[in-house]
Amino acid sequence: MAVQKDLYDAIVIGAGIQGCFTAYHLAKHGKRVLLLEQFLLPHSRGSSHGQSRIIRKAYSDDFYTKMMHECYQTWAQLERETGTQLHSRQTGFLLIGMKENPSLKTIQASLSRQGVEYQYLSSEKLNQHFPHFRFTAGEVGLLDKTGGVLYADKALRALQHVICQLGGRVCDGEKVVEIRPGLPVVVKTISKSYQANSVVITAGPWTNKLLRPLGIELPLQTLGINVCYWREKFPGSYSASKAFPCFLVFDMAPHHIYGLPAGEYPGLVKVGYHYGSSVDPEERDCPTGFSDIRDIELLRNFVREHLPGLKPEPDIMERCMYTNTPDEHFILDRHPKYDNIVIGAGFSGHGFKLGPVVGKILYELSMKLTPSYDLAPFRMNRFSSPGKAHL
Repeated sequence: MAVQKDLYDAIVIGAGIQGCFTAYHLAKHGKRVLLLEQFLLPHSRGSSHGQSRIIRKAYSDDFYTKMMHECYQTWAQLERETGTQLHSRQTGFLLIGMKENPSLKTIQASLSRQGVEYQYLSSEKLNQHFPHFRFTAGEVGLLDKTGGVLYADKALRALQHVICQLGGRVCDGEKVVEIRPGLPVVVKTISKSYQANSVVITAGPWTNKLLRPLGIELPLQTLGINVCYWREKFPGSYSASKAFPCFLVFDMAPHHIYGLPAGEYPGLVKVGYHYGSSVDPEERDCPTGFSDIRDIELLRNFVREHLPGLKPEPDIMERCMYTNTPDEHFILDRHPKYDNIVIGAGFSGHGFKLGPVVGKILYELSMKLTPSYDLAPFRMNRFSSPGKAHL
């Protein structure tokens, strides 16, 4: 095995959106950074691929909304640095639920406290503003006017390009097989061995595989998600240019149903279910990898009843993975024994938009700087009760 004698300030393991933004912040601050990715780039084996993600400030937890203020600024900065549009700002983000829905009320209160521009829409106003959506009697809406679409694949490519421009290294096709704690930390891949003062693990569904030899296991569940695209009966009717928004619906199912206007595939609207079945990440692309299709039937019924301008059979089905924590909040923390090993995990299907600040926090932890945000909601010791984690 070839041994690289260069000493990096930090090695980041996993080149999804969180790893890329971590390496970006390290490189921006003049640190010698190596970003390792087990698969050849670009790939669709993790959680950050695909053309689109929703960006929004509407959250029930104030700490996410506070983080999103800075995220918008960094996304815009990255656009300026790369000369690439990464964000569509014209759609808005519509939350739909019954008037007494507690989640809707909590989000409205959070938006008000954080000074985010939004519009409350009565049942009558919903029907007036969004005639292509068939609403249930009694439903109301909150329109987060900051909401829009992030161009996910473009963002990953832009970040990887900037990291290299700033002097960082991106090495794909290098699966990590061992992390040897110490000062320096030694990271062995299938072909080489590297050394660094700190290591940041942003390995998504493969996080626990790297952590078990280091003495801990986090309560992470990998879910296989079917991402579905539905064809417009009349082309253009559900596009952002027609003021059709990104949306999230409460009350229709145990978990949220979400959608994005037609864009990434001409004439196709992305509508999905914010949940899935447990899956082994190594078998993600196997034909039997996603055996649970109950969510597809749920979505068929939803499209048939509430989006009558779409054909109620998906034209395209893609696969993605969520890595969920029990409370669906992230883990941003140092290893309890080795404080130069940092962990970013459990982004639970809503972490992409928050990548700019997550990356900043992981950079700060790896350099032993004071974090810019209160990390109490993200510490791994919140799972230290029996049966939840082995720390």
